[in-house]
Amino acid sequence: MSIKIVTDSTSDIGQELAQSLGITVVPIYIRFGDKIYRDGVDLTNEEFYRMLEASPVHPATSQPPPEDFMKIFGEFADKADGIISIHISSKISGTYNSALLASSTINGNCPIEVVDSKFNSGGLALVVMEAARMAKSGFGMNEITEKITETIQHVKMLGMFDTVKYLSFSGRVKKLVLSAASILNIRLLLTFHDGDIARAGMARTFDKGMGKITEFVKNNSGIKELLIVHSMVPEKANQLKEQISGFIDKSKIMILHLGAGLGVHGGPGVLLVAIRQ
Repeated sequence: MSIKIVTDSTSDIGQELAQSLGITVVPIYIRFGDKIYRDGVDLTNEEFYRMLEASPVHPATSQPPPEDFMKIFGEFADKADGIISIHISSKISGTYNSALLASSTINGNCPIEVVDSKFNSGGLALVVMEAARMAKSGFGMNEITEKITETIQHVKMLGMFDTVKYLSFSGRVKKLVLSAASILNIRLLLTFHDGDIARAGMARTFDKGMGKITEFVKNNSGIKELLIVHSMVPEKANQLKEQISGFIDKSKIMILHLGAGLGVHGGPGVLLVAIRQ
């Protein structure tokens, strides 16, 4: 038996990567009007962004209910030595609390540790991937949870939004900032601070924003792993990778796609980096 790693779909860990690392991804829910979809299961990224731009109604998201986690935990309880469930920051989603509630209802000898990553998207993915690699290497529950706690302290993120149209629906960024960015047609840069989304600056053009992201990476030493995450701008993601590879080995860089769970709030044109030092 071994340690099972669980996360949610806001990690933007696709099916292929999840399968290769033995990660179980619990989807969050996307609602377009009266139709509900599971992130990464019922909708491809391309289908989601097409619907997002065409729909007269802005979609809403909801965290997986405890029952979804209970099903997964229950399946693993008799097959694993332990379960570590790592999730989007509890300050911006109720997903962590759903998993925590579910863990308290599972009877048996299988310990379950629910972890608040304090990030989403690439930041969450870096923590989950590190845990999964340790699990595959045979490390125990305590060793992995200790490493996760350390890893979270060494993860940083910076993201740029080509439009603030979709952020305005989320309520997670101050209206004054969004209004200024919209009126001036400026790209907004956001980061995380202690689990909360925080403003990190603005850029007049997309390319200038990419320059700020590149500088952010360059100014952080000892980077062990870097993720580039984008929504429907693969050419920009690859361009950013080339810029960054001037001072970071390409083998440390991976590109992921921003899924529907966070694409609801960012829309197309999001470009972010997450680093693990």
